[in-house]
Amino acid sequence: MISVPIILIKLIALLLSLSVAYLAFYAYRRSDDPPMVYVSAGFVFIGIGAVCEGLILSALDTSMFSAALTQAVLVSLGMLLILRSITLVPEQKI
Repeated sequence: MISVPIILIKLIALLLSLSVAYLAFYAYRRSDDPPMVYVSAGFVFIGIGAVCEGLILSALDTSMFSAALTQAVLVSLGMLLILRSITLVPEQKI
């Protein structure tokens, strides 16, 4: 069983990351700037990764290794998407 304070902290992390993802997507819609889509998707993966370890561990009754590996893969994918947004060359507008 996961304790209540850990659940609250993970929910706060999820809400914060989804808020950032929403704001990044909103910025994309306003400015039509493609890197913001990558930022938005990256924060969605980071938020899901922040919560998934405990859910996988308790709901699916798997090992700690597989739950931690799933979390690490999701967070790493989110970081890669954010890194992609930073290194994306902006299009020339004429």
